Amino acid sequence: MAIIHVKKAMFEEVISQNNTVIFDFWAPWCAPFEPVFESLTTQFPNIAFCRINIEEEESLAAMFQVRSVPTIVFIREGIVVFSHAGFISETALAEGINDLQQLQMDQIHQDLLHAHK
Repeated sequence: MAIIHVKKAMFEEVISQNNTVIFDFWAPWCAPFEPVFESLTTQFPNIAFCRINIEEEESLAAMFQVRSVPTIVFIREGIVVFSHAGFISETALAEGINDLQQLQMDQIHQDLLHAHK
């Protein structure tokens, strides 16, 4: 799957149509992280890799409390499960994705349900 450049109008659709989404919040003045992202799209074809330009999509950046770029956010089943500010190597990101895929989401959903009671 190719990298998706997300705009606010399509944000909800991207989340609802993909079990696992990884966002790269970036800015044009920041060192390019896209090559790392691009190489992982072939390694993990079932994951939606998305980029959000914080200068164009300020409300999305604010929603995720992005304070520096790049910021990487992992979402699975609509739940933010990890966020990392700053550069991350391709190896570390791939390890994080493997960990993300191993999460027991039933337990996370239960924990969230009990936390909101």
